[in-house]
This record gives sequence, structure tokens and C-alpha cells, in this order.
Amino acid sequence: MQYDLIIIGGGPAGSAAAVYAARKQLKALLIAYEFGGQSIVSDDIQNWIGTVSISGKELAKNLKAHVEAYADDILTIQQGENVTSIEKDPSSEVEGEGFIVKTDSDSTFSTKTVLISSGSGRRKLDVKGAEEFENKGITYCATCDGPLFSGQDVIVIGGGNAGMESAAQLLAYTKSVTLLHRGDEYRADKITVDKVLSNPKMTGILNAQTIEVKGDSFAKSLVYKDTNTGEEHELQATGVFVEIGQIPNTSFIGDVAELDNYKRIKIDTRNQKTSQPGIWSAGDCSDVLYHQNNIAAGDAVRAIEDIFVTLHTK
Repeated sequence: MQYDLIIIGGGPAGSAAAVYAARKQLKALLIAYEFGGQSIVSDDIQNWIGTVSISGKELAKNLKAHVEAYADDILTIQQGENVTSIEKDPSSEVEGEGFIVKTDSDSTFSTKTVLISSGSGRRKLDVKGAEEFENKGITYCATCDGPLFSGQDVIVIGGGNAGMESAAQLLAYTKSVTLLHRGDEYRADKITVDKVLSNPKMTGILNAQTIEVKGDSFAKSLVYKDTNTGEEHELQATGVFVEIGQIPNTSFIGDVAELDNYKRIKIDTRNQKTSQPGIWSAGDCSDVLYHQNNIAAGDAVRAIEDIFVTLHTK
């Protein structure tokens, strides 16, 4: 059997795509290891539009329930599996249609089109106390969790644009923000660096290698080493925001679609098309500038609109 569309990923992007594909009567298969995406570990999400506050687990439950409401002969859900490869179907006679998708359970599926919404994972802080205090003071999303630290002293780890942008957000409601960067100069745009560091509540420290996060039931301080002098310093802070990069879940793509230097899928932002006709991408695995649940869901809906038009009018 050949599907009209295979959707890869069960986060906000994949879930939104599955619902919209089913409503448009596209015969679709959703392949997802689990529902929820990165947000599943968040205790309190306050920026999912239409919902004042929701936990990551509850959001995942709601996404799954919404998709399952459409699961019948038009939409099939293949949960608990990861895609291992996508290949062009050599038997396809239509340009831009025909792919073979394989999973880690040795399942093989045929489809006319593919939407890759496999998301990404935050690069984790690998120091003593990082695992112990994750979601107990250590967080990987300033937009998601920042307001929870209103009026408190916090630390941002990272010297790129993401780190500076997170610091800028946190300055709006925290008591103070200290940004630690292990390099001797910031990687963010100079105009961004200058603007953020000019805030009187902001402190930037270069050549700072994070050594340990300390606390009891929640994080209370962070120890870093000055890489020039070798001296160790301890900063008091109740929140540690980690912005040291993301790892896109794109290892299965091979050369079927073009990736950027960070292994994100290059797309046309007008329609979410990749370099490979017949394959679209949405969400954190694509090379869009900003990554948020609401953005991912919207991008997936845009992709489904274009996939439908491509299949039925071109």
C-alpha cells in the first residue's frame, strides 16, 4: 500500500500535521517514537496559545488524544518507532512522488510524499549536578520557563545569539542575569551583544567554564573556572538557563535532502519545501530562525496546505 503522506515526528509539528492531513482526507501515516517533543519534560508551559498553563506531560497527552481522534482508515499511527532512512522509490514514475521510509523495527512503508518534523534535542550541560537539577533550577528554555524565575538571580550559559536572546528575555522580569561563556569572545552578533550587556542588571563573563551546579532540592549556585587563571568562582543563582546549542534529529536523512552546517534541513520558508521534490520539513529540525511549539505547529500546517495543493492540483 502507498500512502499519500508519511509524517515523521510526534511533537507539536507532527501532531498538527496529522490532524490537518486527516481533515483534508490525505491517506497519511504518522511515525512517532512518542508524542510531545522536547516540552514533555517541562513542568509548566505558559506560552502554548489558548492554554494559560499546562505541563509537558499533559500537553503530550492532549496532542496524542487530538491525533487519535482522527485515527481511522485515513490516518494510521505508528508509535514507538524511529525512522532510520528515507529513500527515493525507484519504481515511481512520477517526479517528486515516491519514497520508501524504513524504521528501527524493520518496517518499510511506501508513500507519495514525506513531511519531516522530527524535531531536535537540546545539547545538555555535562557537569556535576546537571542531571540532578534538571527541571529543578536548570532549564533549557527561557521562553518556556523564564517567568517562573521572576525577581530572582539567574545565570545563562552560552555565548551565541540564542544565549544573548535568552538573557534579553530574562532581563525583563528577573532581578539579575549573569551570562557565562567559555570562549574569549561572544559568538553572537555584535549589535546584540552590545545591547544586552548595556542593561544595568546584566553581567557577562568570558573564559568561564562551568564546573558544577549545587543545591539541595533545587539549584542554588553554580561553580565556574576562569580558563585564563584556573581560579574557581561560585555564583549564587536559583535558575540556570542553558543555551549551548541544539542537535537536530536528522541522522536518518542521508543525502535525500540538503542540510545546513548544523545538520538542520534547508527549507523554503514560503511553503516548507526541502531541496528534494516531494519532501517537506517543519519544526525544530528545519533551518528556521526561531524554534517554539507554536511556530512548529504553524509551519506544519503551512506544509500540509502545500502538500495537498501539490498532490491534487499540480
